[in-house]
Amino acid sequence: MSLDETQLQQFDRYRDELLDWNQRVNLTAITDPTAVDRLHFLDSLACLLSVFPDRADVLDVGAGPGLPGLALKIARPDLSLTLLEATGKKARFLEHVVATLNLDRVRVVAERAESFAGWELFDVVLARALAAMPVLVELTLPFCRVGGNVLALKKGAGLAAELASAAHAFHVLGGELANPCSYDLDGEPRQVVVIRKVRPTPPGYPRRPGMPAKKPLQALSTATSHCLRGDTAQFGN
Repeated sequence: MSLDETQLQQFDRYRDELLDWNQRVNLTAITDPTAVDRLHFLDSLACLLSVFPDRADVLDVGAGPGLPGLALKIARPDLSLTLLEATGKKARFLEHVVATLNLDRVRVVAERAESFAGWELFDVVLARALAAMPVLVELTLPFCRVGGNVLALKKGAGLAAELASAAHAFHVLGGELANPCSYDLDGEPRQVVVIRKVRPTPPGYPRRPGMPAKKPLQALSTATSHCLRGDTAQFGN
């Protein structure tokens, strides 16, 4: 896809605001402007390797400084975006950027995912640097409509094992792995993990605040674990 002059200016302003606020609020460890463009913005736009319906309702869970959600909104103005961020200072930054860039159909919710009343409302749910997969799935899949997708930006050599550890969570919460979108950034292999919502999530998920991380949904038996590892072998290194 190509960006017009207005969109490029929005990315420039977003970067400037991010680095300015980062001097007072811990938003990113990346402080070189060129690296922000490459490692934050370009990485976020890798989500567009997957299919985004026109005018999709999108939720970014644990949005942090707005990535990947705000980068995608700039590139795809037709999207409706909810940025879910529990840390108050980060949420205020998001509100500032949304107003500064004059973005419409964007709302910021300063709340934990476990308390968010957005059950099965969204076409696409995003996660970047949120949690290990068993936790990530519980904090995202309940908010996705049946037929929609969770997109999780992931990197690292242990991804196959991480996906295997989450396979029970996929089953319980109504999701299944679809074909991932693989890409390379600065010589490092990365993936947009695609989780398809195939049936409704049972009531009660996500569990109360802190429980998904404290007691992640895991495979129930050694035999099940071996089976699931075989199912996810396609995601190996």
